[in-house]
Amino acid sequence: MDLLSATDWLRHRPGYTYPLAVAFVGLTFLLRLAASDYLSGFPFLSFLPAILLASFMGGAGPGLVAAILAGFLVQQFFVEPHDAFWPVSAGQWIGLATFLINAVIIIGLMETIVVAHGRQSRLRSELNSFNARLEETVVQRTAELRHEMEENAAAQAQVRQLQKMETIGQLTGGVAHDFNNMLAIIIGNLDLAQRRMTGREDPRLLNSLQNARDGAQRAAVLTARLLAFSRQQPLAPEVIDVNKLVGGMSELLRRTLGEHIRIETVLAGGLWPTFADLSQLENAMLNLAVNARDAMPGGGHLTIETANTELDERYSRMHSEVEAGQYVMISITDTGIGMSADVIDRAFDPFYTTKGPGKGTGLGLSQVYGYIKQSGGHIKIYSEIDRGTTVKIYLPRHVGKADARLAAAGAQPIPQGSVNDTILVVEDDEHVRTMTAESLHELGYSVLQAASGVEALLLLEENPDVDLIFTDIVMPQMSGRQLADAVQEKWPAIRILYTTGYTRNAIVHNGVLDHGVSLLAKPFSLEQLAHKIRELLNVPVSAGDEGT
Repeated sequence: MDLLSATDWLRHRPGYTYPLAVAFVGLTFLLRLAASDYLSGFPFLSFLPAILLASFMGGAGPGLVAAILAGFLVQQFFVEPHDAFWPVSAGQWIGLATFLINAVIIIGLMETIVVAHGRQSRLRSELNSFNARLEETVVQRTAELRHEMEENAAAQAQVRQLQKMETIGQLTGGVAHDFNNMLAIIIGNLDLAQRRMTGREDPRLLNSLQNARDGAQRAAVLTARLLAFSRQQPLAPEVIDVNKLVGGMSELLRRTLGEHIRIETVLAGGLWPTFADLSQLENAMLNLAVNARDAMPGGGHLTIETANTELDERYSRMHSEVEAGQYVMISITDTGIGMSADVIDRAFDPFYTTKGPGKGTGLGLSQVYGYIKQSGGHIKIYSEIDRGTTVKIYLPRHVGKADARLAAAGAQPIPQGSVNDTILVVEDDEHVRTMTAESLHELGYSVLQAASGVEALLLLEENPDVDLIFTDIVMPQMSGRQLADAVQEKWPAIRILYTTGYTRNAIVHNGVLDHGVSLLAKPFSLEQLAHKIRELLNVPVSAGDEGT
């Protein structure tokens, strides 16, 4: 078969094979003439090798040419009488017939061998091609499997991180709830103490009270950040134009970060709106900007960029908590010291910080993380040591009309109440209830107290002229929401104001306050309580409304 393969090129060139067939016969004819003294019989047998070679080199066509030419030469030169074109005897006919039969057999055999070789060559070529495609497919699939394994490993790491964050969030949420109740008592009593001072006391006492109140407020900020991380803070989302938000914050950021930080904004044209809590988004961006400033102690460049983007299914598979879809992206990039991979992995953990003692609580990024997740978004950190850091926030695109937004109360004097306005305080914690009732008395309101929802309903039966119920949400037996539903059904004119250290989906669903709900989160100051109570009492109540 190696010889057949070596002569394949010749079989595909008839211009060479037919002359070769004639040459083989001519060479055999000359050899036969030269050996005529030694070979006297069987002249036809001498030409069979020429026919064999012609058939081998060129196939059936050259083989037949060689057979015909050989038969003619034998009949003319080696069979008597030499001048006869056809055989003249039966023996000569038998000899010629035998020669032709053998020639045909040889040609047939060689043609079969050549055809089989051609088929084998084609099969070998197809097999080689198939093997090449198979190897290419194996290489490609191996690369795909390796990539899928990397994606799965990344997704599993994300799941483990999410489980860890969820566990920490549940713990911090419970701690924040208890702390908020205690802080509500502390801040409320400090406010009452300051309000009841006559001005003739030792100035050091006033200073001590103010320091104590400032410390309690800082503690309240920490618990608020814990609630944000655990995704248990109630949000009041609205439709936001992020470009306007970034533009409006530019001056605030310049004052906050200092002159050594150069700020640049790159705002996308045709940016989609998003639906989020405006104040929390401002706080998130401010937190990230302050972190960026701290990463550039010698000064640097801060870039805030907005863009429309789409997170596809592949990205969603790599980040299991992300839902594929359209998002508004806010990117904050600094030219600071950067983060290592280990730091990035722990960046959102509460109380984790790379800053020195007294320079950070480790709750800034965790608060941002919790807020973004609670808003249905995604946050990702990209960083290189000594090259800088980019934090990308993805908030879901909003499709629809904007809801009306209530105007926030400005800095105004503390409004006083009236004994004609009766407020029912419902709180299962005795110290918080007492402090709240004293604060409302101090503001001039008539106050009733109840330790549970059932007790509150009994008081309402005896005092149907109550104007507002100030109720905790999380209470045993009957929650604040259940109490409000019962009150609205029987006394629809009574306004409802909720308070809580954190929510358990009583008035907050998917992280968003229910429509028409008013909430004053614990811990609250006397000033906040006064403004919120006055705001609700000044707003007319229509049937079916709840506190608006």
